[in-house]
Amino acid sequence: MIGGYDGRTSCAAAPLHRAGVLNPHVVNLVNFMAVEQARVRLVTKPWGRTDLRPWNVHHDADTAIGEAWFERADTQAPCPALLLKLIFTSAPLSIQVHPDDEFARSIGLAHGKCEAWYVLSANAGAEIAVGLKHRLTPAQLRASIDDGSIAEQIRWRAARSGDTALVPPGTIHAIGAGLVLVEIQQRSDTTFRLFDYGRGREIHVDAAVAAANADPTELQPPPRKLTAARTLLVASPHFVLERVGLPPESVWKLKATGEMWLFILTGRAWAGAIDVQAGSAVFLEADGTRVDVGSDGLEFLVAYAGAISTSDLLGRLSGTHALDMAHDRERAHFRANATSVIPPRSSGGAR
Repeated sequence: MIGGYDGRTSCAAAPLHRAGVLNPHVVNLVNFMAVEQARVRLVTKPWGRTDLRPWNVHHDADTAIGEAWFERADTQAPCPALLLKLIFTSAPLSIQVHPDDEFARSIGLAHGKCEAWYVLSANAGAEIAVGLKHRLTPAQLRASIDDGSIAEQIRWRAARSGDTALVPPGTIHAIGAGLVLVEIQQRSDTTFRLFDYGRGREIHVDAAVAAANADPTELQPPPRKLTAARTLLVASPHFVLERVGLPPESVWKLKATGEMWLFILTGRAWAGAIDVQAGSAVFLEADGTRVDVGSDGLEFLVAYAGAISTSDLLGRLSGTHALDMAHDRERAHFRANATSVIPPRSSGGAR
């Protein structure tokens, strides 16, 4: 009934460095703690793709990858509360729902799952669905699951590059074919399927009816400019998602008051001593780093734990550009590669 992998098995409570050995993907800066280049774990899915380029180097005709999970560089570090991933679709995902914290705890889980999507690319005709067209009673919802008409009851809409959607727990939702998404979520893979396009996987009727909010979904607020560089995309009770754009050859201080993930959309920069570029991710926690932007500028998503946007996330630094992006050989071994350092695993969770 429940997607069994909740992300916790790949992390452990342990110091950042073991036996005094420096992890090559973790850097310590003067006055700062650790800033980590994320590893990537590829997850096979029946609806996935065999070619993930340009966001990941994977291209294997025999292996369909549906998700790329970003994980902390130190495998013994505590698990983050949030999970950042990419989703690659060649076919629709199941129509599904995730529980809220209260329902999750009632069935023995630590918490539910809230998530948000950012569309990286969308083929012509690609769609996403968040919520229902109109309210269904529990009996009506159960009947629509039984006869498959739930696929016509959800509110589909066209998906375009740069679109954002918040999926609160309890919201019935779906992701169509022909999409590449960034997803930020509570670290849980508890999923209840309502419809699966005849794939033969289990449908979780009782749990889905119990967990679902079968009212129509409220309209979500549009993106809102916070500063010239920052745009608020999503503010939920569990996390905030922003898009940040920085001009070429500029220098910034990025501050994480708690847990934070960065995903690079375009451009290149140094985050401390880590060379980041499109498709790579960085993890910070209660930490900060200097960001030296390259000649093409930098655009990235930033997601952090909390319910409201933080005012001191980003500040511009004065002075000359510190790093020559094209000729710095000393730090080249930190270059960010959006490749898997963990062999692909079989399908995680219920999607």
